[in-house]
Amino acid sequence: MIRLIWTFSAHTRYYLRRYMPTNRLLDAIRRRRNLKWGIPAMLLTVPYLLIASICTNALADGAPGWLHLVVLWAVWNALKFIIIGPVSLILLIRARTQEAIARHRNRQATRDSSQSQAPMTAGAVR
Repeated sequence: MIRLIWTFSAHTRYYLRRYMPTNRLLDAIRRRRNLKWGIPAMLLTVPYLLIASICTNALADGAPGWLHLVVLWAVWNALKFIIIGPVSLILLIRARTQEAIARHRNRQATRDSSQSQAPMTAGAVR
């Protein structure tokens, strides 16, 4: 039974990661060259919260109960886009730090190899 539930949840996760537009957008933002778009992507929370507000008001006025699912969907997507801003900023800082360290090590290695290849003069002490 547990194996069946595990398999079902894995297939569901794969389907949602692969075919749902918001998940595809979030995956694209998490790539190194797109990390800069995390903060502007937070603006996409506004339409989702507007949808949730409109549906909540409609539910208060006696709309069908299935609109609760729309509210849940809209709030969930809004939360995902709110979270991607700070997460992408942290990932961008980490990536730039790693790149700076790699550049520094590359310069060190280049400098060390150029010094070791320099010809020795008669009076030079190493």
